[in-house]
Amino acid sequence: MTRISPLGLVVSVAALTTATLAGPAGAQDNGTLVISTWGFNGDLLEEHLYAPFEEEHGVDIVIDTGNNADRLNRARIRGGGDIDLIYLADAFTQQGIDDGLFAQIDRSQIPNIEQIYPIARAPHGEEYGPAYTVGRYGIIYDSAATDTPVTSWGDLWRDEFAGQITIPGINTTAGQLIVIAAAEQAGVDAFDDPDAAFASLEQLAPNLLTTYGRSSELVNLFAQGEVVIAPAQDFAFGRIQEAVPTAVWAELDEGAFANLNAINVLASTDQPDLALAFINWHLSADVQQTLAEVGVDAPVNVNVRLDPEDAARWTYGQAVIDSLRTPDYAQLNSVREDWTDRWNEVFAE
Repeated sequence: MTRISPLGLVVSVAALTTATLAGPAGAQDNGTLVISTWGFNGDLLEEHLYAPFEEEHGVDIVIDTGNNADRLNRARIRGGGDIDLIYLADAFTQQGIDDGLFAQIDRSQIPNIEQIYPIARAPHGEEYGPAYTVGRYGIIYDSAATDTPVTSWGDLWRDEFAGQITIPGINTTAGQLIVIAAAEQAGVDAFDDPDAAFASLEQLAPNLLTTYGRSSELVNLFAQGEVVIAPAQDFAFGRIQEAVPTAVWAELDEGAFANLNAINVLASTDQPDLALAFINWHLSADVQQTLAEVGVDAPVNVNVRLDPEDAARWTYGQAVIDSLRTPDYAQLNSVREDWTDRWNEVFAE
């Protein structure tokens, strides 16, 4: 049975190493696989992902839960420790790569990679793990609060939204992306001209009620009527719409940004074959189909077929996938410290 450690595993600290994983895709029998992931949908994941894998491979899975930053920091402190696999959002995945925490993998040992959308196969380079789900970062707004539809990132700067907007904080998963949008509003590239980008962000400040750090905060702000528009990840849209039936997802002229949560193997693992087998398992059409249907994640396997009701809740289908923008997270990480300092000057966080 899968065991869960919500406060983190007590593991030893190992030296950081660089490794290349190879070997047969079959897993080792009677072993233990330690997976670091979020705590969401734990029961559904146990039923449809973990337990079937345990039965098929004769292994035990231990789950180490927490948010992106906490889990990545634990892995840093321990040099990987006893963790075998880690699930992280885009920016945090890149940080782990930059820190040398992840093994370079032999992709031939994960044949189901060939069945997933090209955008998800190598979001951080061929040496590292694929994305197992795809989401969008765009704009959600209450259509009853305005007579003019929101069709551009620049609409966040409209005077009618004064004091009615929230944006994600700079240290959240999508925090840096609003800086890119602000730069485009000013007609510049955020990396080439951060002064103009943050001047544009400062012009947005009068429209802001607050910034948010968690999706639950965002949902509450909409539910209480304190905000009517916000840049957000699409996984929060359903909960916002339940609270505010007139809330809609904006179709933006510039396009939404892609959110690609990836799975990577820790360089310190002593279960490389089992880790690769699990990644392959999670990418299979059957598993991806089931997890999409029960409401866990959007699928990336192109062989998944969803009915309209299931499809409506996800970033799904080739046309939608092709419309997404993919930021360069290595470049974003290189400016993180500078942008955080600039952000704090604007918002005094």
